Amino acid sequence: MERLVHLAIIHCVPAVALCCIAQLPREVLEIQNDLFQTPLHLAVYLEQPSVIQALIHKGVNPGLQDRNGNTPLHLACEQQHLQCAQQLLEGTATPDGTAQPRGHHQDLQLQNWQGLACLHISTLKGNIPMMSVLLESGANIDVREGTSGKTPLHLAVECHNRRAVQFLLRHGAFVDAQMYNGCTPLHLAVGRRDAAIAAILSHSGADTLLRNMENETAQDLADGNDDLLALLPFDDLKISGKPVVCSE
Repeated sequence: MERLVHLAIIHCVPAVALCCIAQLPREVLEIQNDLFQTPLHLAVYLEQPSVIQALIHKGVNPGLQDRNGNTPLHLACEQQHLQCAQQLLEGTATPDGTAQPRGHHQDLQLQNWQGLACLHISTLKGNIPMMSVLLESGANIDVREGTSGKTPLHLAVECHNRRAVQFLLRHGAFVDAQMYNGCTPLHLAVGRRDAAIAAILSHSGADTLLRNMENETAQDLADGNDDLLALLPFDDLKISGKPVVCSE
């Protein structure tokens, strides 16, 4: 019967799945299939909110990882199923309107095997509402992905997504966060010749003179590009640690 709940979800027969969930103990409902997917993974992937609600109400662990290291919340972000993500984060509403107490703490900084936390995935998708829900639930806005140390702001810059860059900066993202190689979001914007995003970062106080591990500043990378150089100070004069922009 424990496999029946997986099959009922896969074949989109929620009535059968709900019947199984009502009768089976929590430990059985956390059994993973050959792909290490729990019923909760499958319910999120196939967007079955009533099943998600029943599983969360039963107290299943939402932090179990599939063969790719994804939790159900990672999948909700990947599939851009906002309602599923909200259910995973908020739990089940009780008749009096309060949230059902949760037996498991959900680690929003947990990385999948690609080194991505949920906020990284939703940023790569450019899904502002999903990013907002994650931040409201306590996700670290400056969480670093595991392979190169990029924060969500780095990823938004790489995707040339102005809206995501502005959203993250408005919500307090560290504008001078450095990857493992020392590159800041401004290094990436200048390196990609994205003058619009470089301007947003500069106006948000980005330090144009920080050096990466190759000893390059954003100024160095902008050399020869007049549009980008116009955004950056052209000497090393600083007041209180911030570069001074000289105007003619």
